Amino acid sequence: MEFERARRIAGQWRQVDATGSTNADLVAAAGADPELPHLTVLLTRDQRAGRGRRDRVWQAPAGSSLAVSVLVRVPDVPPAARGWIPLAAGAAMATAVRAQLPGHDTGLKWPNDVLVDGRKICGILAEGTAGLETVVIGSGINTAMSPDDLPVPTATSFAALGATCDEDALIATYLTELDRLLASLREGREAVRDAVTALCLTLGREVTVSLPDGSALRGAATDIDLDGRLVVAGTAVSAGDVVHVR
Repeated sequence: MEFERARRIAGQWRQVDATGSTNADLVAAAGADPELPHLTVLLTRDQRAGRGRRDRVWQAPAGSSLAVSVLVRVPDVPPAARGWIPLAAGAAMATAVRAQLPGHDTGLKWPNDVLVDGRKICGILAEGTAGLETVVIGSGINTAMSPDDLPVPTATSFAALGATCDEDALIATYLTELDRLLASLREGREAVRDAVTALCLTLGREVTVSLPDGSALRGAATDIDLDGRLVVAGTAVSAGDVVHVR
């Protein structure tokens, strides 16, 4: 059976041959069935209308990547701490990817892009549902994507790195670590902040942040504050596209 380990961890497992967007499908399923359990998973190797932050289109050739969305129930996470959920997901996925790519520099570009050797291997989008006590976290992981199929020079994949992704191990580790970090978040933000900052490749770098209002901020990224905001040149940023200045 495919994904035998991951299925044992998931609250419910749904796998489809193809779909438009796993996030859209799982958000709709959560609306239709309020009893869907924590860690319900929807996964495909052929996502045809994926979305990233700011509604950017995310597409990949069929079979070259995994699109996986996870529903998490967070009623016990204080509202002030829920902004950490996307960052916790990034840390969990970075941990899962790092376990399969020893010898490579794997970590996070704030807030939750997973980078390997400076190139993006996974993007994450978290979407709250009604009441914000349920969150759907979508990830797109470049697994078997050939170098010729990579969408931009700043992207990478397991295949481009000469590695074969153990997809079951990847998702099992991701789910386990995500659940652990969310449990920590119920007790406070400090432990999750420590996990994220330990993996964050943005800290200590000169960066340019394109802000939602169209302006840009450039300076040294020095910290992630207790609200999950990136501190650049003394200014706390809650949203924006970050470019690591080489």
